[in-house]
Amino acid sequence: MGSAPQIQPVGQGLMREDEPLLSQDISDLSSTEGDSDSESADTAIFEGHSLRTRRLGAAPLTINGRRLLSDENDDGGPDGMSGQAEDQEKPVTWSSLPKKGQLAILTFARLSEPLTQTSLQAYMFYQLKSFDPSLPDSEITVQAGILQGSFTAAQFLTAVWWGRLADAEWMGRKRVLLIGLLGTCISCLGFGFSRSFTSAMVFRTLGGVLNSNVGVMRTLIAEIIVEKKFQSRAFLLLPMCFNIGVIIGPILGGSLADPVHSFPQLFGPDSVFGGKEGIWWMQRWPYALPNVLSAIFIFASVLAVFLGLDETHEIARYRKDWGRRLGKRIQRALTRPSKYHRPLPRARNDGSVYLDDDETWSVPSSPARSRIQTRAHKRPGFRQIWTRNVLLTLLAHFLLAFHTSAFGSMTFVFLPTPRAPEGSRRGLFHFNGGLGLPSSRVGLATAIIGFVGLPLQIFLYPKIQTKLGTMASARLFMPFSPLSYILMPFLVILPRIPWIVWPCFTLVVSFQVISRTFILPAAIILVNNCVTDPSVLGTVHGVAQSISSAARTLGPFLGGWGLGLGLENNMIGGVWWALAVEALIGWAVFYTIYEGKGIERKKEVEEDEE
Repeated sequence: MGSAPQIQPVGQGLMREDEPLLSQDISDLSSTEGDSDSESADTAIFEGHSLRTRRLGAAPLTINGRRLLSDENDDGGPDGMSGQAEDQEKPVTWSSLPKKGQLAILTFARLSEPLTQTSLQAYMFYQLKSFDPSLPDSEITVQAGILQGSFTAAQFLTAVWWGRLADAEWMGRKRVLLIGLLGTCISCLGFGFSRSFTSAMVFRTLGGVLNSNVGVMRTLIAEIIVEKKFQSRAFLLLPMCFNIGVIIGPILGGSLADPVHSFPQLFGPDSVFGGKEGIWWMQRWPYALPNVLSAIFIFASVLAVFLGLDETHEIARYRKDWGRRLGKRIQRALTRPSKYHRPLPRARNDGSVYLDDDETWSVPSSPARSRIQTRAHKRPGFRQIWTRNVLLTLLAHFLLAFHTSAFGSMTFVFLPTPRAPEGSRRGLFHFNGGLGLPSSRVGLATAIIGFVGLPLQIFLYPKIQTKLGTMASARLFMPFSPLSYILMPFLVILPRIPWIVWPCFTLVVSFQVISRTFILPAAIILVNNCVTDPSVLGTVHGVAQSISSAARTLGPFLGGWGLGLGLENNMIGGVWWALAVEALIGWAVFYTIYEGKGIERKKEVEEDEE
């Protein structure tokens, strides 16, 4: 009489003596505060006055009377409220980001793609020239534009489909990401070993068809980092990878292209690695080496995702993940646990908890899990997603991607374009030509964009975004982009003195980089937070990537066409000023949308219902 009910293993089940076991949401079994990669299920049954108040919560683990894990109430104060209050008062920093292991894997996977894309730009012109040396430079330029457009156009056609697959229970986020990375790896190798323009375009198109990684990665980050206070830093990781790629990629691509001639002492005839005749495959495929190294880097990210990344789909995360299980076994084999340490029970995908492969106890199916599975069948239809705010947010996303991609493409053409002849200027707006920089200086100018953007993203953006908020900071810094576009063509009328041209160029480009630093993460956060149902989160991010791909296809195409018209009509600034008008329209659209609460709102509602 009066004794507390005991927990005993009965056969293969873990049951209480007096009544059946009840549990809270299964997700509580697979998430811990201290270790993002663990799947702790260290739980006990807490008494409640009704079925609605009974919960399966964290409890101390004891072995032979020894307490191994402290109770939640040790945080200070009843129910640990003091510790929670202290956590809320702490400022958000890079080191305070939760699930850092998972974010590191996503960052590694994302970094592999900008490195590949920007590396390719350094030698694409020369590789196309090697296919048919008789072609004029104008034709090579057209082919380069087709190759760039084939990739983004293929993404536009397939990104929504991949987003729907990422939302499907049988597929999930992780599998789609693995397919995308493998597709990029195959595309990279195929492009490097191509011997004709047709084969190069086929492999570039294949890479675009299979690549929906940006949308899936945004979905994964949104589900890994649910608290909005961490989103400004978490979603900033993807644009940071782009700036790192802009700095490193062209350097690697330019230095490793045609290695037999670039490093004859290493790869040429009578060299260290080449022997008497040189390395034959580098002679036959002179632009394969940077692609091989990029493919190795991408494949390493595939292994990292396969072994270390957790599935975040609300249903698919409960199935068996053989890659994650293998990764944990490798981790256990490489780390020697203390002899006093015993692994905490972990939730398995088949509804059981286990200490190791030999000790397994079943956990009865929980009402929460049944509720999740029931809710999965009530996922809103494709047409029910499109509210006014979602559509306007996607429109702003399109306009932003259009002018930022057009700026990058036009800059690569504007910088090496020869200077206009003296006396061709007529009035304030009728002038022509480019900066006439050699290829080495173009690479330096490209690196400046990355060097300016990276410190801003790491140090300045999080502080200002935290103080002003996502929407306010985006609206404040968005006008810097049209200011940069207005000033850019006037660089050609400056005196041809390096100490005048380069500081002015850096200043003008910095305006655009500052604007992009605040707008791009904000656009991702706004797209993410306009969705309130996690079952369609991947779909909306897929649509956003598809729209972005369409903009990144049209922007460079129309920008190049406008530059050609400007050169023909002695008005090189016309296309830049038109781009400024487009950016101002995007700024106006930002005043018609609002930031939603995203899936965090849905989580709060479910907690209130319980």
